[in-house]
Amino acid sequence: MPPVFQSVTPEIITRLTAIFGAENISTTQADIDLHARDQSFHHAAPAEVVVWPDSAEQVAAALKLANEARIPVTAWGVGTGLEGNSIPIFGGVLMSFERMTRIVEVHADDFQVTVQPGIGHKDLNAQLARYGLFFPPDPGANATIGGMLANNAAGIRTVKYGASKDNVLRMQVALADGRLITVGSRSVKQAAGYDLLHLFVGSEGTLGIITEATLKLVPVPALMSAALATFDSVQAAVETVVAVRGSGLDPAALEFIDAAHCKMLSTSDGVDLEERPTLFMEFHAAQPEALEAGLTMVKQICEEMGALSFRSTTDNAERKQLWTARHHSLEIMKRLHPDKKFFVNDVAVPISAYPELIGFVEDLRTADDVKTYMIGHAGDGNIHVEFPFSDEAEYQKVMATNGKIVMKAIELGGTATGEHGVGIGKMKYMPAEHGPALDVMRTIKQSLDPNGILNPGKVLPETLESTQA
Repeated sequence: MPPVFQSVTPEIITRLTAIFGAENISTTQADIDLHARDQSFHHAAPAEVVVWPDSAEQVAAALKLANEARIPVTAWGVGTGLEGNSIPIFGGVLMSFERMTRIVEVHADDFQVTVQPGIGHKDLNAQLARYGLFFPPDPGANATIGGMLANNAAGIRTVKYGASKDNVLRMQVALADGRLITVGSRSVKQAAGYDLLHLFVGSEGTLGIITEATLKLVPVPALMSAALATFDSVQAAVETVVAVRGSGLDPAALEFIDAAHCKMLSTSDGVDLEERPTLFMEFHAAQPEALEAGLTMVKQICEEMGALSFRSTTDNAERKQLWTARHHSLEIMKRLHPDKKFFVNDVAVPISAYPELIGFVEDLRTADDVKTYMIGHAGDGNIHVEFPFSDEAEYQKVMATNGKIVMKAIELGGTATGEHGVGIGKMKYMPAEHGPALDVMRTIKQSLDPNGILNPGKVLPETLESTQA
């Protein structure tokens, strides 16, 4: 049976006000509308009340109240999600962490930092620069640490440094019944008990709400270089990705960008790109000799694989310009197509299967007669296929093609979502990807959130249906 949720009553508002203070709670339409949708194409859904916690204790107290009253609670970072992960589709309480942005402690000698969940990763790295350290995962937008951990966000540097799950050691989590627990440890080696830390990472606020996290840091690289290689065909470019990964080189970033994207980025940001399938690469090193050796080797690989051109730079301004264009590609695309909406696909496969997946997408362009752009973190087998659409008919056509790509990725031993999370849109593919393991996930959900109040309608297909009294 689906959970039955209750509405937020004046009495609940009074009790929430006592927990958060009158200045940290709102039922105004402006605040509700501001937190009703993220950056995805999914429809907006309003909460009944927005609250801004300042402490873990406030989060726990509010969850205890909501659990007893059977009121849904959805956590909100900054709304940069692309799968509707934080849309409060069943109303209730929207818990925004926009005011929990403190750095609790920098453990510089241990290459760690403890933070509240609402701090943006770019803001965090700006403050960590004084210590010569940084938090590596970079999803592009200034996503919050809590949101990144909840969705296991990744980004351009995953190929070298890993995703969010690989860069967290300890978290404080508020459970549905109001308990505050600590999972993980500041010790890099951890072998005591079940790995609850990674149970909550990627759970999208459906099992508990992250209130604090201790993250791994790495030293800011002494030397960085960027390299561009262009190819005559998509196939040659993606086969080069496999060759680079198999060479023993350790790129910090390895991105594939199709010809249409290159044209768009060059036109909009003044970046000098050819209208051809292109690889963006970045390398980090402590010594100039190591950096030069890496660039020489990757140039040789690209040329052997048929690269039409190769250029590299150690100029930080030029390197940053390239990555700024890459990070803003979706915004640039939307600006150039003001009459279009965009759906962004997100799948990942083993690196050996990457050429087959990209070839499959290329074939679908013709077979399904759909307009697509491809851009992705090729070094870890992740691709984003971006579909423009104008109306319901085009949207349905896009969804059909997207479904074929997702199922192909799963067939190749991959996943329906590499870094955007399941949210609303990927739930339908969970049975195909996980099979009987999905029942184990439901058991865990039932154990930790028996009343189903935590971010209902996300991740698990069974939570799609609910009623509100």
